[in-house]
Amino acid sequence: QVRERLQKQVAEMKEKYPGFTPGLAILQVGNRDDSNLYINMKLKAAAEIGISANHIKLPNTATEADVLKCIASLNGDPAVHGFIVQLPLDSDKPINTEKITNAVAPEKDVDGLSSINAGKLSRGDLGDCFIPCTPKGCMELIRQTGVQVAGKRAVVVGRSKIVGAPMHDLLLWNHATVTTCHSKTSTLAEEVGKADILVVAAGKAEMVKGEWIKPGAIVIDCGINHVPDSTKASGKRVVGDVAYSTAKEKASYITPVPGGVGPMTVAMLMQSTVESAQRFLEKFQPGKWNIHYNQLTLKRPVPSDIEISQSCVPKPIDQVAKEIGLLPDELELYGQTKAKVHLSALKRLKNQPDGKYVVVTGITPTPLGEGKSTTTIGLVQALGAHLHQNVFACVRQPSQGPTFGIKGGAAGGGYCQVVPMDEFNLHLTGDIHAITAANNLVAAAIDARMFHELTQTDQALYNRLVPSVNGVRKFSDIQIRRLQKLGINKTDPMALTKEEVNLFVRLDIDPGTITWQRVLDTNDRFLRKITIGQSPTEKGFSRTAQFDITVSSEIMAVLALSDGLDDMKRRLGRMVVASSKRGEPVTTDDLGVTGALTVLMKDAIKPNLMQTLEGTPVFVHAGPFANIAHGNSSVLADKIALKLVGKEGFVVTEAGFGADIGMEKFFNIKCRYSGLRPHVVVLVATVRALKMHGGGPAVTAGVPLPKEYMEENLQLLAKGCSNLNKQIQNAQIFGVPVVVAVNAFKTDTKAELALVVQLAKEAGAFDAVECTHWAEGGKGALALARAVQRASQAPSNFRFLYNVELPVIDKIRLIARQVYGASDIELLPEAQEKVALYTKQGFGNLPICMAKTHLSLSHDPEQKGAPTGFVLPIRDIRASVGAGFLYPLVGMMSTMPGLPTRPCFYDIDLDPVSGEVSGLF
Repeated sequence: QVRERLQKQVAEMKEKYPGFTPGLAILQVGNRDDSNLYINMKLKAAAEIGISANHIKLPNTATEADVLKCIASLNGDPAVHGFIVQLPLDSDKPINTEKITNAVAPEKDVDGLSSINAGKLSRGDLGDCFIPCTPKGCMELIRQTGVQVAGKRAVVVGRSKIVGAPMHDLLLWNHATVTTCHSKTSTLAEEVGKADILVVAAGKAEMVKGEWIKPGAIVIDCGINHVPDSTKASGKRVVGDVAYSTAKEKASYITPVPGGVGPMTVAMLMQSTVESAQRFLEKFQPGKWNIHYNQLTLKRPVPSDIEISQSCVPKPIDQVAKEIGLLPDELELYGQTKAKVHLSALKRLKNQPDGKYVVVTGITPTPLGEGKSTTTIGLVQALGAHLHQNVFACVRQPSQGPTFGIKGGAAGGGYCQVVPMDEFNLHLTGDIHAITAANNLVAAAIDARMFHELTQTDQALYNRLVPSVNGVRKFSDIQIRRLQKLGINKTDPMALTKEEVNLFVRLDIDPGTITWQRVLDTNDRFLRKITIGQSPTEKGFSRTAQFDITVSSEIMAVLALSDGLDDMKRRLGRMVVASSKRGEPVTTDDLGVTGALTVLMKDAIKPNLMQTLEGTPVFVHAGPFANIAHGNSSVLADKIALKLVGKEGFVVTEAGFGADIGMEKFFNIKCRYSGLRPHVVVLVATVRALKMHGGGPAVTAGVPLPKEYMEENLQLLAKGCSNLNKQIQNAQIFGVPVVVAVNAFKTDTKAELALVVQLAKEAGAFDAVECTHWAEGGKGALALARAVQRASQAPSNFRFLYNVELPVIDKIRLIARQVYGASDIELLPEAQEKVALYTKQGFGNLPICMAKTHLSLSHDPEQKGAPTGFVLPIRDIRASVGAGFLYPLVGMMSTMPGLPTRPCFYDIDLDPVSGEVSGLF
């Protein structure tokens, strides 16, 4: 009956949670015949019920350390819900059994043998512990008789930790009056004769005589003993601790041996495993969060960002992970406030529904920025800490270049920040450093390969590329791929012809076509153009090169667009670094560096978990440029977050620059590769930026705002709303509802804010609301949060702007006309050549990633508002084949910023006593 019930429960569990199966692990040391028999019984029962059982067998030479290591692994395995150590431990080495049983995680200890479970049972916490299987089976047998335990006199013969002692506790907490006896009890027969319920587990053959038993008593015999029997082929038979033949005449119920308690013990092990799996699902049910939010203490005037950040005491990051349903083994801690999340979390949650997907973008900004990051954090704080919705923010990791340059740190602002902001802005978990190392390894490989090809014969190159080891030559896997790419279907290095050897060893890179540059995550203008190879050891082979900033590396874009380790490896391998003199693309795979790049990036692919000031979770992962790349955080962070929040939850991510750049690329590139479909666009606008678009004077970083921005001017503001209208239209092109967030500054008047809200709604926004989150935290974005909730229920008919099969020029023209407002495009000669080259090389079907100024809808940063009728000049086109897009260059653009006269680092310092960072914003 128990097995049938469990079978039904497991089937219901699997139906409700697709992909989930209760898991049982059985750890055995040695090879005892009796242990093997018992384990086989358990494995068979598990299979019948639908439990996934795993038998781990260590040799009898295993040490205590070996066993503990195996237990630690099983404790951390989320697929294991029940876990037993088969006793006795059959090892040649000394092993402390109690230490072993106590090493099993109490929540997985379905044998109930750990001190924690035993302690809970002795205190009567029956609903919060696992009970040893034999006593649990005995109680189930007693219940099946229909006799009430409460008030009955019970006698337990035996005091072992496995049966006697827990049986006593179990009967006691079921309100029986319990006496424990043992082999040294002098009045054993007398005590047994008083028992309404008798449980015998003494380990002594037929110790309890039938005449001792009270008439009508319930007798549970847990003993298994062997006695001589010449009638049996084995010469012995199995008996219990009770003289069965005489006892059955007096007892109302009695268990036989064998076939009584034994099968129930196995059934109870299965029941405890199913109970453990149910507890696991209740505790880690996707979308079921039990989260503690931090209370903000708002101050006026609002302190500096770093002061606010340092006044907050973040929750331990492992607590945040636990609150949102991540498992301990899915977390890799980097101190107390940040952690990496393993991609196994996505695999575990793959069958769960996604939450609502929201992208935050903005109007065309001033050089000061209009608060997209602040709004992103304010919105998630409002949805989470105030409306109690499951919500995740997914943001980019900032580069150290701007942090020490002119912009300063980037973690939101005011009472809407990712914390700790100094860790967020500096090294974080080292992802950008990993990208720097990987990128520069490719650069070194390019120049080294050209050098070696220039200075060696074909045969010398071949001998070094495919060396003889102990007289045997062998191609590596990456070399086999190169041979296949060349159409050479051979695996024996000795079988290649001279012509094939030549093709194999010579990439013949044309130095003038190299597009791969070295990188550094520091603003250093003097590295914009350099000469490399000036040492005499390079034998006169020098060329002009440059450094870019790390976040502009194609590897950063690859990281952001990959949806797994395999996908990242494929993308890293197909990055094109140059063309050969025959006009063929040369890839990182051709250089033989793909595997090494993947190894360098294997940790960087894991999203970084942090939190906001109010305690809502944040993924900080990847930080690609928003001009020569797509300017969005990682696909993987979004995917994991969407699973964690559950069907009714929200994931809020941010797209770089204005809607014409970051949002357009979010839709046409990121969503195209991820397969995710957004529900809402939040468009951030400010009175300041709209006045600029209306004809206000220039806004310059580090210079006080002109008086036009400090005084009410409704006419200037209304004129500038042409930019807002155009960006609303841009979002609507993609079929997604738009909510306008008017980020209020203290210089804005009520009339100005009301006018922006009114004009936004008239332009077709689903809703438009005033936001004061910078000064008030999540409370100041409550109206925005409610508008986003409503918009997420509205129809979203998402569509791409173009089909990637269109010719390159047509795709560029569609973006220029429909998103920017241009009348046409003009391809300069270099761009025309690249269109022909990339089409010939097979890259014409890639999406387009326009590299354009973010300060205007047009190519001219001085053109404000919503200009029309202009011709968009395309200076050049480059390819990020690994990331998966072509990026046309519109105007001049530097990928290595310089330092200003007074960089931000003048203000940054560290208190040597407290360890606190100052001046980072």
